Formats: sequence, C-alpha cells, structure tokens
Amino acid sequence: MKHLVVASTSYQLLCLAAAADAGVFEGGETVLVLADGSQLPELTTPLGEVAGFDRLVERFDRVVDLGALLLPRRPVQFSPRQEELSTWEALLRSHWGLGEERITLWLDAIQVNPGTALARIFFDAVLNAHADGLMAYGPTRTVLPLALQQRVDTVLHLDLVPGLRPLMLAECSPRLLPLDPARLAAVVAERDPAETAAEVATVQRFVAGHPAPRVALLLGQYLSRLGLLDLEEEAALHREMVAEAGRQGVTHCLFKPHPAAGPAQAEALAAHARELGLRLLVLDSPVQAELLFPVLRPALVVSAFSTGLATADAVFGLQVRAVGTELLLDRLTPYQNSNRVPLTLVDARYGQGLPAPDDAPADLPLAQQLQPLLVAVAYCMQSQNLAGRRAEAEAYLAAAVGTEQMRYFKRRRLLSLGLPGAPAGAGHPRVRALRRAVARRWPRLHQGARRVRRRLARV
Repeated sequence: MKHLVVASTSYQLLCLAAAADAGVFEGGETVLVLADGSQLPELTTPLGEVAGFDRLVERFDRVVDLGALLLPRRPVQFSPRQEELSTWEALLRSHWGLGEERITLWLDAIQVNPGTALARIFFDAVLNAHADGLMAYGPTRTVLPLALQQRVDTVLHLDLVPGLRPLMLAECSPRLLPLDPARLAAVVAERDPAETAAEVATVQRFVAGHPAPRVALLLGQYLSRLGLLDLEEEAALHREMVAEAGRQGVTHCLFKPHPAAGPAQAEALAAHARELGLRLLVLDSPVQAELLFPVLRPALVVSAFSTGLATADAVFGLQVRAVGTELLLDRLTPYQNSNRVPLTLVDARYGQGLPAPDDAPADLPLAQQLQPLLVAVAYCMQSQNLAGRRAEAEAYLAAAVGTEQMRYFKRRRLLSLGLPGAPAGAGHPRVRALRRAVARRWPRLHQGARRVRRRLARV
C-alpha cells in the first residue's frame, strides 16, 4: 500500500511532519504530494523553497510535485473529465512510481480540487482528510457525492481547541484523529536555528537599548482581498491591533503583513504606532509565523481571526488577543462562508473568553459551551450536511436567545431555517402564506415592470 499525502500550504507541511512523527502514516510507503494552493503564487514562497523544507520532508519516503506536472495550470484548476480519469490514473501511477499497489489518500480538502480530482482518479482509494488549522472544525461546504462519502475513513486534525470535536465530513461519520499540539511544537523546535537567525538578529537590534522591552507580534491577514473589508477599514483594523498591543503594556510591535499586502499599509501603521508612543517594525520575512513564535517568544500575539492565534495559544502557550471580530462577524457573507467557523471560534475563545471543552466546568450554562455553539453555527451554515444535528442547534439557540452568543447568528438565516431567535411573528402561518404568494407573483410583476419600461423608452 502507498500513502499519497497531499500538502498545499507551509502550515500543512509542519502538521503533516508532526503526524508522521506520531506514526499516523505507518503501513506502507509514504509519498508527499506538493499541490501549492497559493492564490498569488507569484508573490509567495513555493512550498519546495520554504525554510527547513528538506528537514520536514525527511519523514516521507518520496516527494512528488503535482503543480509541476500540471503547469501552466495550478493544482486548484485540476478537474479532469470523466473519460480522462483512467488515463490520468495510468499517468500518475507511472510518473510517480506507484505501480499497481493500493492507494490511500490523505487530502487537505476532499470537497474541492485537486482533492476531488485525485479521489476520482484513484476511484477505489480510501479517503482521509487532514485539516488545515481551525477550518477543521467547520462543516463540509458542499454535498459530497455518495460515492465519495462511502470511502471517507479518517479526519486528522491538530487539537487547537482541546476537546472540541470537528464537524468536517461529519455526515460521513469518520474516525476523528486528534494530533497533540506538542507534536507540532517538537517539529518546530528541531528546526535549524540558522533558518530564523536573520529575523532574531533584526528583532534584537530593534529592541536594543530598552531596559525591559515587551514585544507584540501582529499578524496581518489581507482581509480586503477577501472582500470582507475595504482598504481603509483594513488599515483601521491594523491600527486597532497596535492600540490593543499598547493597552496590554507592549513597548515594541512587530507587524508581519500578509505576503500579498502592499508596503503602503505598513508605512502608515508605523506612523500610527509612533503617535501612540510605540515602536513598530515591519517583519517582511518569508519565514512563517509558526516558526517565529518559539524563537521570539513575543509577550503578545494579535490578529483578527488567524489560525496563528490558536497556534500561538495551544502550541506555544503565548498570550493572544483578537481584534475586529465583531465587525467581521457582521460583514462575513454569505452565512455559509467557510471562514465563519474560524472567526466564531477565535471570537468566542479570545474575545468572550469561552473555555475549551476540556477546560470547561461541569455546570457551565449551555449558551456558554463551545461544542453546542459550534454545532448550531455549523448547522445554520450547512443544514443539508448536518440534518441529524437540528435538535442540538434548536436546544442551543433556545438557551442563547437574549445573550451575547446571538452575535454568531443572522436573524434572516434563523428565519429561513425555522430556528429559535428568528424575528417575532415571522413564522406565523399568515406571514408564511404571504411570502409564498409574493414569491409566486414576483416573476409576473417583474415582467410587467419590464414591459412598462420598454413602452416608456419608445415615448
């Protein structure tokens, strides 16, 4: 048997190396498949060139590059036609030296390409998912074909929220395999100090001369590119990160911008920090934040809803703060947006201070329990995949009405699903009948309006 382990981000490389150390992929040859998922590959470091790549991949028997095979297309664009599947299987088995052995797939996303494409090509392979950070806790964002659902076996996830059970592929009843955060910490700890030596020296020069420096690491996410904020709002969010660092007694700020963000944002942020009596350094380095946490040991890590916050907390024991989450909860559309669960978890944990399930007291009120909150949000996002969890969602929402936890739900969404917390009176039979009547008549009204406009145009 051969394990094909697909990695699309540098964070996944770290987690998969930790999983290999834990013996997850035992029982056959392990082939690491690079499928770079960068949306802007021209501006980001290729997976094969990230710091410490050679050390990380020593855990695997071989490394192959799907992206190089598909050029000029990117892995996310890999979508072979049905009649091409057997040809692609023959090509990949030959090109990657797989022979005729059975295949087990470890995919970062079964529901989208290239994960779906590989699952279709290797039509009899067992399907396992390894989840990328906080996304693991969210529901599957599409309805998988039954032929894929029946092959799902395991969901491997980093236990960033101790005791919280992920809902990814929950409709397939998979085996959940949590990965101890200490495993990831061990992988990072064994890295060559030379890989981060330049960043450490830069920070040491930055804080030199201060008798007791307290350093905050600010993680940018480039949310304007996701359409969640405009450029000015994103700049305001970054300024709020600096202000929060100042409120926590920080003296120096390190701002690590998103690789795709422009330099203008960073320059304006440095000027704002000076106005607050703080010093700010833009850490424009290709080294990922997870590698900087243990060597810099910042007094505080600040971001919006980056997985880096949960990693800093659960893996490295650092103090973290989330800012701007209330605005982003309001802006995030549609409700099914897969960023909703990471945003909700970060706000609940680091904004409202809700405990992880393993740390929660036995008498914690239902509305303050993280697992029921997750189930309710996930059900509202993808009710078609979690139909069996409706009763749990109803129970949670009934307990949460009138509390701060209702910030995680949209009233229109609750109304459409007939759940507690919907606008009063909206569920009355007469109201529902009126909505149906309007829906039936709207096409005729719309057509009539178009005819009137055409007649007026001829006058």
